[in-house]
Amino acid sequence: MKLIIDHETLLKRRIRAEKASVKGADFLLKYVNQELDERLSVIERKFKTAIQLHGYTGDLADRIRQRGQADHFQLIDWFQQNHDDATLVTSLEKFPDLSSKADLIVSPLSLHLTNDTPGMFMQINKALSPDGLFSGAVLGAGTLQELRECLLVAETELFGGASARVLPFADIRDFGGLLQRAGFTLPVIDSEGLTVRYDSLFALMKDLRAMGMTNSLTDRSKKPTSRTLFKRANEIYLERFSDHDGRIRASFNIIYLNGWKAHDSQQKPLKPGSAKQRLADALNVDEIKVQK
Repeated sequence: MKLIIDHETLLKRRIRAEKASVKGADFLLKYVNQELDERLSVIERKFKTAIQLHGYTGDLADRIRQRGQADHFQLIDWFQQNHDDATLVTSLEKFPDLSSKADLIVSPLSLHLTNDTPGMFMQINKALSPDGLFSGAVLGAGTLQELRECLLVAETELFGGASARVLPFADIRDFGGLLQRAGFTLPVIDSEGLTVRYDSLFALMKDLRAMGMTNSLTDRSKKPTSRTLFKRANEIYLERFSDHDGRIRASFNIIYLNGWKAHDSQQKPLKPGSAKQRLADALNVDEIKVQK
């Protein structure tokens, strides 16, 4: 399997961002945590054992626990967080062996960073108890598309070629297929577009650095990036993706994922041909015509 993301480099940048702790840089994570918490709140079930997987902070777990929807939360992450010594540390690709199954596993904004995402979904499914719930959020196709385009055009214009600088995010249909392949039942998947405005490309890059989201692709160029490239990319950004007030737009496409571990109590689709009434009879019509 070809490794798309250099996890060693990504980890260093995440730890650097955690230590820097730039105020406000976690706005995207907080937004997603609030949304995931609100979505879980409409599910009329209390979970005895819950896991937050690669959530960077304990924010989402705290929200769910304070509402009383989960009795106990275990934090699992890929680096030791400054605020919590009880975090189990493991790689982005491996779910640790635990003594018992979980009733709920939540994961905000991390699973799009795995090289073996299908394998990770299978591990999550295995770690759930029957009728247990997985709820997560990932960044999907369309995220930072403006930045990708401007860097590509600027580098091609200046140097006659371009290297990958923005992560290739997967489509919502890809994640839906991965959930089903991993054995999740009753999957619910939807997406939300979020636009954030900045004064310039440099302000956007500063935020991405503070999030630990700068280029960690395995095939990235190892040569130092010239300021000339970013200056030209900023000019293109302003030309193509700025509003009337001169501020630029940065897109984030958030995909929300819900799936249940299989259990006999869950409703199942009827077998093809098992219907006892014709659709035409149910609609009280003689026949149904399909126009092409």
